Amino acid sequence: MIGISGTLSKAWMAETLGVRFDRDYYFDPAKRRAVDCKCNEYAADRFGGMRLFYSESNLGRLDYWDESQVLIGGIQPNMILGILLGADFVAQGDKDADITPHCLTGKDVGDLPAPESLLDHRLIKLFDEQIRRVHDDSGGQLRAIPPFFWDLSGRAAIHGVMTSAQKFIGEAVFMDMVARPQAPLEIMHWIAEAYVVLCRHFSEAAELPVSEVHVGECSSCMVGPEMIERFVVPATSEIGEKLGPIRLHSCGPSTNHLEAFSKIDNLQSLDLGGDSSIGKARELFGKEMPISVAPLPQDMSAEGAEQILHWAQRILEENGNGNLEYVYHLEPGYNVDAIRVLTEFVKKLSDAQSP
Repeated sequence: MIGISGTLSKAWMAETLGVRFDRDYYFDPAKRRAVDCKCNEYAADRFGGMRLFYSESNLGRLDYWDESQVLIGGIQPNMILGILLGADFVAQGDKDADITPHCLTGKDVGDLPAPESLLDHRLIKLFDEQIRRVHDDSGGQLRAIPPFFWDLSGRAAIHGVMTSAQKFIGEAVFMDMVARPQAPLEIMHWIAEAYVVLCRHFSEAAELPVSEVHVGECSSCMVGPEMIERFVVPATSEIGEKLGPIRLHSCGPSTNHLEAFSKIDNLQSLDLGGDSSIGKARELFGKEMPISVAPLPQDMSAEGAEQILHWAQRILEENGNGNLEYVYHLEPGYNVDAIRVLTEFVKKLSDAQSP
């Protein structure tokens, strides 16, 4: 099976529609829904037939998006956890939001609250109340999508434990992993348990069962496979055991990490950067493993479509007849015509496979 899907970034919407992603966008459900609907109406009109819609990169899915949904706490997962740990939320208007850095700098696991106690935070209480109000005030006509979820599929989304640790501690975490490994190891296990507690809570609050878990281990390319196996595999396996099947995302070159990834328990699918070897992935995981792969930024921003087509053909050859999806996130400066050509390339492949 071969497919393609894409998402539009906040920066694209700000530049094209003049939309401002201010603090109210993230904390006022009515405004959130109005802006999201406006963005998706634009996407449907401007990019008809391209399977492209507005959402966070790699999180929401077009096949499960519904105009009745209202995102509650639709904030990147490590930012929510960071706010619970004392970081300040920073809305940036014309691009993705952020939090103030280093909320765990100088802290060990003994300084952290019990994961269950996070549910007493005023932010969690606010989101709980918003979930209830969306349902009650609409007479059940609107569906609240809770924090850590992005559509009706039930796929939870979290950042990986190492990526989250980097966000909360800074690059010093990589030195700690070498010089005093027990401390970051314990913090990463705490992060895993915190995500489990939060995802379970919001799954129950919104009556949206967890179907799988997207784990965005965006920092994985910054360390070697030995570090992945020591720090990432055990905590991610714990998440897979307690929450559900894992979809592992790795942004950068991941070829040398694939064998370490294969040791994650309950790993169901992979989402890889475009310079990873899909051939190696198929050797390790077989043709049934769903794999999604993103074009390289330089191919999406090239003047013509030759580069992206050459890349897509290479990926196709390495994939064999495996379960594959091309995915992309459209940012300002990317060549829409090249993306259209890629879309037509994939559609022809998909049509050829149809009975």
